[in-house]
Amino acid sequence: MAIFQYKAMRADGTLVEESLNATGRQAALSQIEALGLTPVRIAESGVVAVTSNPTAASPPRLGRRVAPKLLENFTRLLSSLLAAGVPFSRALVILHREATDPTAKAKWKEIHDHVVDGSSLSHAMAQSPATFPRVYVAMVEAGEAGGFLDLVLSQIAEFQAREKDLRSKVLAALIYPSVLLFLAVAVIIFLMVFFIPRFQLVFQGFNAELPLITEIIVATSEGVRDYGIFVAVAIGLTVYALRRWLGSPLGRRKWEGWLLKLPAIGPLVAHYAMARFCRMLGTLLGASVPLINALNVARRSIGNQILVDAVSSSIEDVKGGKPLGLSLARNRELFPSAVVEMISVSEESGRLDEELIRIAVVTEGDLDRQLKSVVSFAEPILLFLIAAFIGTIFIGMLIPIFSLQDHIQ
Repeated sequence: MAIFQYKAMRADGTLVEESLNATGRQAALSQIEALGLTPVRIAESGVVAVTSNPTAASPPRLGRRVAPKLLENFTRLLSSLLAAGVPFSRALVILHREATDPTAKAKWKEIHDHVVDGSSLSHAMAQSPATFPRVYVAMVEAGEAGGFLDLVLSQIAEFQAREKDLRSKVLAALIYPSVLLFLAVAVIIFLMVFFIPRFQLVFQGFNAELPLITEIIVATSEGVRDYGIFVAVAIGLTVYALRRWLGSPLGRRKWEGWLLKLPAIGPLVAHYAMARFCRMLGTLLGASVPLINALNVARRSIGNQILVDAVSSSIEDVKGGKPLGLSLARNRELFPSAVVEMISVSEESGRLDEELIRIAVVTEGDLDRQLKSVVSFAEPILLFLIAAFIGTIFIGMLIPIFSLQDHIQ
């Protein structure tokens, strides 16, 4: 048991300072709230005799990561409460009390506890990197330093909404081709395992020589039935090894470099990275984060290590006094000439944050159109290949049937 000195606020707004005994900080906070008080500050001041309680159950371990949607709601509501003049500590208490998700409720409680202990909001959030990304913490820190935390939180919520919208568009564009591919594989497996063996029973009753295409199909079907489980295990092990390799720095760089070189995929990857970078950098600069710090945080949003390395070299140029637009000019793969010119002009006119956001909006629109174009082009090709493959199987199995009449006679 420990002694905790606390300062809390009654419902009528008056403050009270007392002490209490509790097994830990969370237990002390629970006791304070049970008294109908709002904690303002709590600190451990001593230790008293500890009595073991083997029947006491430890609190359940909750997941540490909060869903992005819940984090966006937390950010937007906290911004609204602060803008309405609600005291900071009370706003955190309200968010914790209103949370319905257990993981989010525990995380907001943890943030509140750090803050009432005297930590800044940014420092409290930095203790949970799985929930609060570095860009989030950097913007909150800038808002605290500048005295406009409510505005910064509103900008963060808007950024999160835009980021989720862009990611949803990319995923939505990939759903239909993925479903088509999955169904095609399922149909082919069905034909190989169940359909073709039935035809083999028909062919075995005749001594006729089968066409080459039919023999290939039958042999493939037998191979799938005899060794399919081993092939599936081999594919699973290959996927596992590939994921491990892609998790390594060397494998990730090679994979991302290969993606950038693909004719249709490469430009999409570069545009997606540029849109994220410009939006994040513009949001950070709009929150009064210094340019160097904003660049260091924003480059991690790109998601492609090859492009991150390219931007890193530009940051070194900016540190040396070079303008941002000029330093980005060498990264033509990520920043086309037109974008570099727009950044340079806005940098000279002092509207860099606004221009970066505008570039992000335009690029996201172009990316959406390009995705739709690529998908609309890939869909008929994928359908044609699936139809051709399945049609070849059916034709290969039907050709011998037309010659069976000769052997019957």
